[in-house]
Amino acid sequence: MFILASYSLHINCGGNTTTFNGSTYDDDLDIGGTSTFHKSGTKNWAFISTGNYMDDGGNSNSYSLISKSLVSADNFYMYMDAQVSLISLTYYGFCLENGNYTIKLHFAKIMFTDDETFNNLGRRIFDIYIQGHLVKKDFNIVEKAGGIGKAIIEPFAVVVTSNTLEIRLYWAGKGTTIIPYRSVYGPLILAISVESDFPLPLENASSISTRGVVGIVVVGVVVIILVLGTLLWKGCLRKKGSLEKELKGLDMQMSLFTLRQIKVATNNFNVSNKIGEGGFGPVYKGCLSDGTLITVKQLSSRSRQGNREFLNELGIIFALQNPHLVKLYGCCVEGDQLLLVYEYMENNSLACALFGPEEHQIKLNWPTRCKICIGIAKGLAYLHEESRLKIVHRDIKGPNVLLDKNLNPKISDFGLAKLDEEDNTHISTRIAGTYGYMPPEYAMHGYLIDKADVYSFEIVALEIINGRNNTIHRPKEESFSIVEWARLLKDKGDLMELVDRRLGLDFNKEEALVMIKVALLCTSVTATLRPTMSSVVSMLEGKTIVQEVLLETSEVLDEKKLEKMRQYYYNELNISQEEPLISSSSTFEVDA
Repeated sequence: MFILASYSLHINCGGNTTTFNGSTYDDDLDIGGTSTFHKSGTKNWAFISTGNYMDDGGNSNSYSLISKSLVSADNFYMYMDAQVSLISLTYYGFCLENGNYTIKLHFAKIMFTDDETFNNLGRRIFDIYIQGHLVKKDFNIVEKAGGIGKAIIEPFAVVVTSNTLEIRLYWAGKGTTIIPYRSVYGPLILAISVESDFPLPLENASSISTRGVVGIVVVGVVVIILVLGTLLWKGCLRKKGSLEKELKGLDMQMSLFTLRQIKVATNNFNVSNKIGEGGFGPVYKGCLSDGTLITVKQLSSRSRQGNREFLNELGIIFALQNPHLVKLYGCCVEGDQLLLVYEYMENNSLACALFGPEEHQIKLNWPTRCKICIGIAKGLAYLHEESRLKIVHRDIKGPNVLLDKNLNPKISDFGLAKLDEEDNTHISTRIAGTYGYMPPEYAMHGYLIDKADVYSFEIVALEIINGRNNTIHRPKEESFSIVEWARLLKDKGDLMELVDRRLGLDFNKEEALVMIKVALLCTSVTATLRPTMSSVVSMLEGKTIVQEVLLETSEVLDEKKLEKMRQYYYNELNISQEEPLISSSSTFEVDA
């Protein structure tokens, strides 16, 4: 694939095409909001705006574009309009030649007034991230510009290394929220200018660049890998070394390890280095020659399901980069070996920490549990709403959430993940996942939407609160689930009984109540009643009030059953779990 390289980018955010200082600024007239990915037609940029506006007379996006004359500015036409978002506004620049660039972000406060009305009391405060790094904390346009209606240009130096630029403006919960309208308080920007700090090479001035934009090339690579997966699954690529040759032919920015390297790193897959057993094979700890610790996931090349998972995970994780997703270093395809190489996570999985074998459990205090819960939510919000590819994970559960040395969570195991096209109401697919974590519409009918992950996530949240596995089958006795236990406690009016007794009184009751209510909201039987993951993050962080939970079942409260569940969940004895350290063998895939 050959893509024309670009050395600059100019956007008139929220306004029409205009010229300023000899540069033409592209028009940006798409209305943001509702976490939609907005492409710029034939231009090499796009943006995502997250959040829903409330006081809009029925149009949830009516405040996404703002128009107001800025008479004090010389560049009048470029500063007439702005793009504003409720929570997060992210611009992506594609096809940029790698190198050093200067970014200029144009701001002016054009919504507030400097008269004697209440509008002059407004305060808009947000954070600025470039390439994922925080470059401005608590940025206040009025303070920086020196008043209302005054333009200010903020310059930043940045290095583009993968042909892609990301500029994110994020409301961090500060400033006023009802001026001039309720819920119009997020980041606001007038224009963006990006110029290279290096001269345009004459030999490349009219040629075609061999390095494509990540946003386009990634999609192409993912499609190729998924096609290869289908062929491999159907037996069309069974020749020895054929898959290895195909992967080497793909221009992927990841390492292709040799089997010898992996054997040296894991001491020839020594049993002492084995840290888990997944549904598709064992998992080992390893150490590369440079001292880098790695996790090696070994899949059976004889398993059709293993082949499909290998290629699916390889293609999807390659396309995703986020602090809350496990990092894939590379792979090894040699002989009959299929190996995925990840970063090593010192504290194993969330399931292991909470209810694994006693020697592997970790005493997680309440602040750490909150951090883990919010981190998982942010990872899923990225998959559903912020990544270039909209992804439904399909297998969110404790064993697939790994913890690093600082107990930060990272979502792993994308072998069952699905690409979701925004035009589809749902994906009809074979049912795959883990019983106890799948929502009813998917488990019964195979209808898959991102709200399936929302349902699974909040079961994990209940596990974090309670410290026990969601569903534990007890031989010859009635099985219970934390979801059922939480709903019974909601009817009884005593949700605090759900909190892990190992915490004693050392937890924040208000935070626990919020987390439980969010969990119950997200495990609604009706998918449309479940919130988006960005809304979940906002509620968990206290930025949004949790909606009232209305249980959809009309079960009569069974006091006898309630007492049995209380005895079980209050039992402080160590109950042996069969849960593996890394991945649950209960993951399955069947024809719908």
